[in-house]
This record gives sequence, structure tokens and C-alpha cells, in this order.
Amino acid sequence: MYKKIALLAFFTLVFCSKSYLQTGKVFDNLTLPSKILNGERKYAVYLPPDYESSGRSYPVLYLLHGAGDDQTGWVQFGEVLQITDKAIREGVSTAMIIIMPDANTGKRGYSNDAKGSWRYEDFFFTELMPFVEKKYRIKTEKRYRAISGLSMGGDGTFTYALHHPELFSSACPLSAATGPLTIEDARTRLKRADSTLTEEQISSYYKRQSVPALVQAMPDSLKKTVRWYIDCGDDDFLYEGNSLVHIAMRKREIPHEFRIRNGAHNWTYWRESLPEVLNFVSQSFHQN
Repeated sequence: MYKKIALLAFFTLVFCSKSYLQTGKVFDNLTLPSKILNGERKYAVYLPPDYESSGRSYPVLYLLHGAGDDQTGWVQFGEVLQITDKAIREGVSTAMIIIMPDANTGKRGYSNDAKGSWRYEDFFFTELMPFVEKKYRIKTEKRYRAISGLSMGGDGTFTYALHHPELFSSACPLSAATGPLTIEDARTRLKRADSTLTEEQISSYYKRQSVPALVQAMPDSLKKTVRWYIDCGDDDFLYEGNSLVHIAMRKREIPHEFRIRNGAHNWTYWRESLPEVLNFVSQSFHQN
């Protein structure tokens, strides 16, 4: 009798140990073809620990890097594998697939340029998203799709969710660039890069890429279609834009979470943000 109990305890311990040690996988040098951007584009993917054994489909988080990084930023510096595995293991996060695209090849950024000659946003929605959501076992309904990113990727998070609220259940911009805050700011930035731009092109770009302007123009019917989690450090140089977006959302009565924590514009801050993001988007994925 005692031998049977001891043997059962042994196998239980082995089983639990294997389950505990089970980890997700990251592939950070994958590619897909792009007709819009005329070449191969890179991306990274995180697959949850039970992806190969479960056979089921998963919600997806699109996680965007900042300026100067590429699709490996969240893998190498953000420690996405270790942090997400831990969050799933501890019940902070549901199991999900994370897609990390490269927006630092050719031209830098997640937007279409003012002339429409570089169309990264179009690539993201018409080529990247359909490609990965077919390649991996991803749930394709809005409620199972979220987006987050840091700095330049925070700007992409804001604009993508504001341009396409029908596609994302939640959006979590971190230390976000928020686009030109005024039309004068847009004119100065754009003219510095291309003096041939017309006033019509500048105005159109401002209306599409200024986050405060997009918030002001949001129809009342869309105020509650996306769950927002906005996070910025108290020593971050991008505090002004994030604060202005928060104020604009408050005035428009757009529900959102706004966090100012101790920290600056660095990976130490963003690694601490990631578990909160995973928990927040998981709440959207769950049935209430």
C-alpha cells in the first residue's frame, strides 16, 4: 500500500515538474512576401507552451517595437518569452500568440507616408495580418485580437486601433509617440523631410496621424468599442503627448486606463509594463 502511494506521488511529481518546465517558443527571423512594400518583410512570433500539443486556436496580441529596434526588440530586450511564460504559468495571462512585425526596414515607422509612396499601414492590415492569422491557429474575431507597442510602436498602437476599432478588442500604448500635436508641428516635421509636400497632403497626414486629433474626431458610437490601457513613465520625454491624449479622452468621456509609473523611456520600464499588458488584454479575451 505504501509503495503504491509513494509510486503515485513520484509520478505526480514528475508530471507536475514537466508541466511547470514547459515553455513557449519564439521564432524571430521569419519572413513574408509583400507586394505593397516590394520585398520580403520580417516578423517574430511567440507561441504559447501548449501550442504544439493542444491543437486549439488562440487569441493574438500584435506587439510593436520602437524606433531603432526591429522584430527582435521585444524578444532580445523585452524578454517576451520569459515574461509571457511566467504570466501564463501564474494565471496572470491567458495563453496567446504574439506577433512582432519589423517596421525598421526600408523606411522607419508603422504609418503610410504623406505621399502614399511607402504604405506600411496598408501592408500591416492587408498582407501581414491575413498571412499570420492563416499560418498560425489564431482566432480571427475582434474580441480575440489586441495590440500593444512601445514608443514608435505605441504610436502605431494608438493609430491602428483608432483607424480600425472594429478589429481590436483592446489597445495598450506604452510610452507612446502620439504623432504631431498641432498642424504647425506636422508642417515643420514633414517639410523638413520633404519640402515638396502640399498643404493638402500635410493636413491629411495630420488628421490621420495625430492621436489627439483622432480622439477629438472619434464618433460617439465608437467610444466604447476598444478597451484602452495607456502607460507612460513619469520621467519619460513623451509625457506631454500621452497626458494630452488622456485629457482629450476624459473630456470626450472615452473609457480608458491611464497609468503614470516611476520610470523613464527604457527597457526596464517596458519589461515591467508587459505583464500588465498581458493581464489587461486577457480580460478582453475572456467571456464576461
